Amino acid sequence: MNTRSGNFQNGKAVLLPPKSSRRLGEILQERHHLPGEALKGALARQRRHALPLGEILLSEGALGEDALIDALAEQFAMRPMKGDLPAPDPALVKRIGADFCLRHRLVPLRREGALTLVATSNPAGMAQIRARLAARLGPVRLVLAPDARIEAAIRSAAQEQLSARANMLCPPDFSCRSWARPIGRPALLAILGAAAALAILFPHALMWMIFLWILMNLTLTTLIRLCALVMQLATRLRPAAQYQQATGDDLRLPVVSVLVPLHHEDAILPRLIRRLDATTYPRALLDVVLVLEETDTQTRAALAHISLPRWIRVVRVPPSPLQTKPRAMNYALHFCRGDIIGIYDAEDAPEADQIMRIVRHFHESPPDVACIQGYLDFYNARQNWLARCFTIEYALWFRVVLHGIERLGLPVPLGGTTVFFRRDALERLGAWDAHNVTEDADLGFRLARIGYRCAFLDTTTLEEANCRPLRWVRQRSRWLKGYAMTWITHMRAPRRLWRDLGARRFLAFHVLLLGTLSSFALAPMIWSLWLISLGVVPFYVHFLPWTAWSVLATGFVTSEIVLLAGGLFAVSGPAHRHLLPWVATMMFYWPLATLAVYKALYELLVAPFYWDKTSHGEDSHDRP
Repeated sequence: MNTRSGNFQNGKAVLLPPKSSRRLGEILQERHHLPGEALKGALARQRRHALPLGEILLSEGALGEDALIDALAEQFAMRPMKGDLPAPDPALVKRIGADFCLRHRLVPLRREGALTLVATSNPAGMAQIRARLAARLGPVRLVLAPDARIEAAIRSAAQEQLSARANMLCPPDFSCRSWARPIGRPALLAILGAAAALAILFPHALMWMIFLWILMNLTLTTLIRLCALVMQLATRLRPAAQYQQATGDDLRLPVVSVLVPLHHEDAILPRLIRRLDATTYPRALLDVVLVLEETDTQTRAALAHISLPRWIRVVRVPPSPLQTKPRAMNYALHFCRGDIIGIYDAEDAPEADQIMRIVRHFHESPPDVACIQGYLDFYNARQNWLARCFTIEYALWFRVVLHGIERLGLPVPLGGTTVFFRRDALERLGAWDAHNVTEDADLGFRLARIGYRCAFLDTTTLEEANCRPLRWVRQRSRWLKGYAMTWITHMRAPRRLWRDLGARRFLAFHVLLLGTLSSFALAPMIWSLWLISLGVVPFYVHFLPWTAWSVLATGFVTSEIVLLAGGLFAVSGPAHRHLLPWVATMMFYWPLATLAVYKALYELLVAPFYWDKTSHGEDSHDRP
């Protein structure tokens, strides 16, 4: 039976709006909301991008939301709901699922006799899901409401459910939320106690173990850096391809959601909005989500004085004892609309065509390329010595080491910004580990474990270099603590890790994580050998023959030469040549990382999930 009031399927009425034969554009022109030329251009973009016409007009500022709702109400013969929506029934939202509501842009409000009142901002899409709606809610009656109010209603009804889920999205086997059981803190303390006992009872044996570990770590780390350097040098010597600005004229562009986590970022907000507004990606396909903690009153107050364009939204994350960037991104992921998910930091200044180039690179890549990482650089590199060294380190890390190991087919510890994912792959992984304070590196290894790859793209985002020693140590300690957690978590099942990665990548996993930690932690032992030239002989030197120390010194010097060569190569381009004289001073920069690793190991025991926040917007030099 078909009537104006609805269809009957499986005995349950689904009251669908009887769509008018008139098109939305005709209604808008009749109401004098839209000139003919504006409609013609919007229709051309609609055919190309397969987006609703109303969404295109709203995103371009050609139409107001109230005008669109009134026109859609006439087209579909639906009742529009003005003002805020009534609070939805949480039980109804739970019955069909908050994710289902967000995906299809609807929310069940309440029961009205035998019917369920459902508000939607997507009336055209309701026919495709009518059977599922009927199966879960019984007979429904649809009303029309703006998208933002639909989303706010879902958030109010399912906030507790979505918040709890954000903490647990990452599968337990790959999450450090159990503090890396079965290794755990008690076991780590036992290991440290055993090492202390060994030092007292068998000092020679302990020194031999430390010596062999340092030598092996130096050898493998130097080998990876050297291979990466050779590969990048070979790439530079090849004829460069002619760069063309990406336009996307020959492909159907997807919606891209960009997460921008904020926490006490009121000082930098105006600059952030200006930098995001510089992107050339079509506004109708851009979904920028400012991720804001509910408790962050100062950033909320600053946002209240800023008029955001429609393509920038704010998602407020409910309070929780766990307050980390990955948890906030897990929560915000529920509200993203894009098929590609990207991340920027609050202080970022990306290239204008970066998102367009990322989309094109995904289009041209095979499906197993689930992630694209861009380069990071600093716009205040000339501010002081620490900023110069930080810039050299980033150039070496992103442009030589990481890009090189990606070409070698090794797992890539990702950066925390200018990184973009295919949404389906990200959700298959369980998104980010909400408890890991270096969630980006962890996610890179999880990608590799299930067969995905990360690709690099020569596009740069400028950031603010952390150039105050105390702040630098605090930031680096958080990264190194996350490295330790990632290593311990993945090593809970070493045989499975070996099967997932294979022998070569399994070895690289240890060098990149455990090798980095031990290099910084044991560096003072190597540095102290310089005291011998001053006539001061450290007490532990006598535990090993002079030949062993000579071999270790040779390995250290070789490692430093490769590191120096890599640094010189990384900053030899036009943008960084002013840093060439400063590469030789990097030996005085690395001791800060040693302080950071000791802080990280201490926090690993006493505050494993503590997020040591980095302040932004405090250094005003060389802003882009």
